[in-house]
Formats: sequence, structure tokens, C-alpha cells
Amino acid sequence: MIGAIAGDIIGSRFERAHIKTTEFLLFNPDSVFTDDTVLTVALADSIYAGSPYVEKLKEYYYKYPHAGYGHLFKNWARSKDSKPYESYGNGSAMRVSPVGFAFNTIEEVLDHARQSAEVTHNHPEGIKGAQATAACIFLARIGKSKDEIREYVETTFHYDLRRTTDEIRPSYKATGACEGSVPESIICFLDSTDFEHSIRLAVSLGGDADTMACIAGGIAQAFYKEIPLMIKENVYKILDEPLGIIVNKFCKKFRCE
Repeated sequence: MIGAIAGDIIGSRFERAHIKTTEFLLFNPDSVFTDDTVLTVALADSIYAGSPYVEKLKEYYYKYPHAGYGHLFKNWARSKDSKPYESYGNGSAMRVSPVGFAFNTIEEVLDHARQSAEVTHNHPEGIKGAQATAACIFLARIGKSKDEIREYVETTFHYDLRRTTDEIRPSYKATGACEGSVPESIICFLDSTDFEHSIRLAVSLGGDADTMACIAGGIAQAFYKEIPLMIKENVYKILDEPLGIIVNKFCKKFRCE
């Protein structure tokens, strides 16, 4: 899960910059955590505490009301009505990494990914994006190869993962839709050589950088099993204490440090 948060923080200052290079400083004073991190930690807290997903998502919105949420999510979080709003955006995928680390069968992972998504993102594409991301994390976590992960996702979710980042980058345009950003984020992981490289590739596509790096980072952590100490130290410096406490508790319980 810390890999997803690292991706969010590193990608945060490039969200609207749309850069097309892997050459950039990972951290600078403008690097911040966004709604991607806040809602990832909300799901982690929900799993850790055994609380309903909807309750923690709303609770964390009020704790961090200025983290950069989309207007549909803000309206939902402020409303007394908790009905989902049929979003197909990548918000369902950006927050799902705790699910991939916490559960021990693919069936449980897919079920909880669906549950975590459909409280807001009940459009089929919103659910699919969350499930595909969580499935990648789970499969990476249990030692599946990149080819096995690619085959599972292509067969189960019908995403085209045979492209490369070099093929995608020149014409790629930013989109918040799952269909146009989740497969590309997975490809950034598949093309990477290590954790840091996966983040750099995700940012370099010039899209929704924080969210795509968040998605790629969660998968990369599960696959490579380690994150460079410099990255982890900077992430914990930028997180506030309450978020850091939940991340630590969750990662110790589910062995995803």
C-alpha cells in the first residue's frame, strides 16, 4: 500500500504538467499527498477496523476536505444519501491497493474490490478498474510472473496490455476514466525494471499522473517486494501523523511494509 501512496505523492506535482519524460526529481517542496492517498488510507482503516467502506470514505473526506477530490465524490461525501453515482472514473482503482494486500484468495480480492468501488463507482467500468488493479496486486503478491499477471487481466477484464509505454506515450491524452488509464497504469508496471522505474513510467505518459503512479506503484510494491528507503522516508515525512499511524498498523498486520 505504501507503494501506491508513494506514487500519488511523486505524481502529485505533475497532475496537470503532462510531462513526457522519465527524467525528473522524485520529490520537491511541491510534492504532497492528495485524495488518492487519503482514500487509500480510508479503505485500509476500514479493512483494519472492520468498518463499512462507505463510513470510512465519508469520515476521511471530512478529516481532509481539501485533498483534491472530484466534484461528484465531494457531493456524495457531503450528502446524507449514500447512494452511488455510477462513476466510471479511476478513483475506484486509485484507492483499492489495501484490498490486494489484505485478502488471501482471488475470489475475496475481487469481491472486496467490487464492494470498495461500488459505494461510489457502480458503473461496470469503475468496478472493473478496481478489480483489475486489486487482482494485479494480489497476483504479484503471491509470486505470479508478469506474463501470468498480463494473461489473467487480459482474459478476465479484456484490457489490452500488449502495448508498451513507448508506444502509448506520444499520443496519450489525460483522462480520468478507468478504461483509458487503468490498463496504461498496469502496462507501466509490466514495462518496469524496479519500483522506482514503474513510477517514472506512469508519470511519463503525461496523463493523470498522481493516480496512474498510484495504481502502478501499488502493483510494483507487491511484485518487487521492496521500495527504496529514500522513497519510503520521504513519503513518511510528507504524510501527516494520523495517516502514517494507520499505514503502519495496516502494513504490520498484513505484511506489506
